[in-house]
Amino acid sequence: MKRENITSGTKWETEVGYSRVVKIGNLVFVSGTTSVDEDGNIIGAGDVYTQTKFVLQKIEKTLKEAGAGLTDVVRTRMFVKDINQWEKIGKAHGEFFRDIKPASTMVEVSSLIDNDLSVEIEVDAVIIE
Repeated sequence: MKRENITSGTKWETEVGYSRVVKIGNLVFVSGTTSVDEDGNIIGAGDVYTQTKFVLQKIEKTLKEAGAGLTDVVRTRMFVKDINQWEKIGKAHGEFFRDIKPASTMVEVSSLIDNDLSVEIEVDAVIIE
């Protein structure tokens, strides 16, 4: 199988040594995604629901670039700074995955890369043709 690294072009990918997406055959792995737009602005600071929706929209766009879609997602991992916000995060997750129902994990972490970020999500997908 061929490995394809898909980049978003941020300087961090080169400096840290990672890819936005790694696709091997029909498997797609999307790196942790936060609520930061193309210009480096945090979207939804202080609003975990808005952040989660923005993150999932970014992931959906990224999956399309890899030839996949939300229906191909088999696992989501959510890293959250305040587990007490789980219902708001879960509501946004449900809006994207209610009928798909991937295996999911939500864990509380002590911090993320920026104090204004509340959630980081990564996904794994399997393209079934």
